[in-house]
This record gives sequence, C-alpha cells and structure tokens, in this order.
Amino acid sequence: MGNHDFEAESLQRLSGIRRAPISSASQTLVQTGPLSANASLPLVITPAVVGVNLTEWARLNKSFIEAEFLKYGAILYRGFNLKTADDFDNVLQAMTGELLEYSERSSPRSEVGHRIYTSTDYPASQAIFPHNEHSYSKRFPLRLFFFCVRPAESGGETPIADCRKVFRRLSPETAERFIRKGWMYVRNFNDGMGLSWQTVFQTEDKARVENYCRDFGIQAEWKAGNRLRTRQVRPAMATHPIIGEQVWFNHIAFFHVSTLEASMRDALLAEFKEEDLPNNTYYGDGSKIEPQVLDELRQAYLQELISFPWRQGDLLMIDNMLTAHSRTPFSGERKILVAMSAPHSRTDI
Repeated sequence: MGNHDFEAESLQRLSGIRRAPISSASQTLVQTGPLSANASLPLVITPAVVGVNLTEWARLNKSFIEAEFLKYGAILYRGFNLKTADDFDNVLQAMTGELLEYSERSSPRSEVGHRIYTSTDYPASQAIFPHNEHSYSKRFPLRLFFFCVRPAESGGETPIADCRKVFRRLSPETAERFIRKGWMYVRNFNDGMGLSWQTVFQTEDKARVENYCRDFGIQAEWKAGNRLRTRQVRPAMATHPIIGEQVWFNHIAFFHVSTLEASMRDALLAEFKEEDLPNNTYYGDGSKIEPQVLDELRQAYLQELISFPWRQGDLLMIDNMLTAHSRTPFSGERKILVAMSAPHSRTDI
C-alpha cells in the first residue's frame, strides 16, 4: 500500500471521530491553541483564569482531552503551577490509568516515585534521536507524560514529530521495502558497553530471561562469559488501536550504529565486530540497510521535528504511536520526569 493510500484511509477513519465538547463551566477555565502558527502539534492548554487546578479540571474533562489528544497526538499543559513530582503524580491519577513499569529497558533511568522515572540519563552533551518508546517490544505504552521540574540553562528541549508525516516523507520504494521486510533489532549484553541483561530484564535468573524472550517474540542466544545476544523482528508499521490508522512505528534509524555521533560510532566499530555491537538494526531478513536509506530515514524525522523550550511546570502528554520524541544537548541542571501508561500489545509479530 502506498503513502497516498494510507493517507486516504486515515482521513476516512478520522472523519468518524467526533470531538467531545467542553462543558460551559470548564470552557471558561482554560484556553487552547497551537504552539505557533506553523506548528501542527502540540495543542497547548493554558489556564484562562488564575488558580485553575489541573488535576480537578482533567478529571472533569476526560472526554474533551481524549478527543483533542487523538486529533493532535500531543498536548502541552502550561502555566498550571505544577512544581513537584507529587503534583505530577496527582495529575497522572486524574488523566490516566495505572502507570507502567519500565521493562525491557533500552536506556538508563532512575525511579523517583512509583513508576515515575527520570528521563534518559545520558550525558548532557549527547542528543537523543527521535523515536517511539518501546517500538521494538511486543508490549509498549500508548501514552507518555513528560514533566519539567527544572529546565536546563540552555538546550535540553524535547522535540517531537508526527509519525504520519515522517512516513509520508519516505520514498515509495523505501516504504514498501520496510513494510514487506520489517526490521530486525540485534542487542548484545554484558560485553562492557550498554545496559546489562540483568538491568534490562530486571532479573539475574537466566530462565526468567528466556521465558520473557519466548513470550515476547525475541530470539535469545547465550554467549560465553555470561553474555547474551538477542534478535527480534518487528513490523515497521503498527495499527493504532483507537483510530485504526497505520503509522510508522519503529527504532530502525534510532538503533542503527550509523546514527551515533561520529566519535562514539568510530570507537564502537574499532572495539566490536558488527555482530557484537551493543545495538544495531537490519532489514527483517537480516540483510544490511543501505546507507542512503538510513540517511533518508533520519532526514524524514529531522525535517518534521517541532521544538520548544521547556518551562518549569510544563506537562507534555504524547500519544506514543502518533508522535515521536527526542532530546537536544543541554547545559546546566535539567530535571524532566517521565511516566508511561495505557499498555498495548502487538498482534502482528
């Protein structure tokens, strides 16, 4: 199916979704609008009067929030006087269901509350490429929440991109190839780089790791010295469970070694054989992805990124299938908290 077919099918499905109105009382409490004239996302919701309690407002306006969320794919709540992790937790309880544990981990994080984590604990000088959380897993969150406790002195934005627009930037040949072949994610653990398998799977029991891999469609291979290699083949597209739209949803570019900064990439390639790299991606049949195709994928994301400076108290709510997220380098102390909810399991593996 070509890009235009997906677009036509998506518009047809979206036309059947009705936006829920705000109650007249609630309408006077908040105002909504775009981030800027040129930004299609996120929708920005701010208080229209002083002292609006976001927790109570969200509890009374779930239908409105849901309709706007599906339309835009991301909502930024700004100016609601949120300050602490407890404030964040209170809003989450009003907005969403049970929070998810960070399982099958791909990046270092610290837990600061019940299933509330710091954003990825990478060095401030490193950028994080756009991606959808856990797109490599059979089970992933539909909703992500980012809360700004403290913005960086400079940089540290969380740019976001509409995955449907990213897909439409791909050539028909590239899109068709990934739709037909899928993609493979290869990980190597306990080789001295990256997270250990004990951290990723939150256990020291090899049998539990093997059971998890079997249940989640992952091929596990134990190597000498208590090391582990995994391979998992996933579709490049996924169907959104609510709007029924197929979206570009993967870590193909994110985990490919060529996406790393040059110094890191060169150091890894000097240290490891390609099959032993901490992370790498291939076509679903195991063949290498052409350099020009990877360049095309990266450009498609970068051309769609929308960025804004964090303000203290900002809360960004993302539909994880419709919207990719990233991070820019920063200076100074930065504290962004993250939570995940609304688990969804693939049926197309």
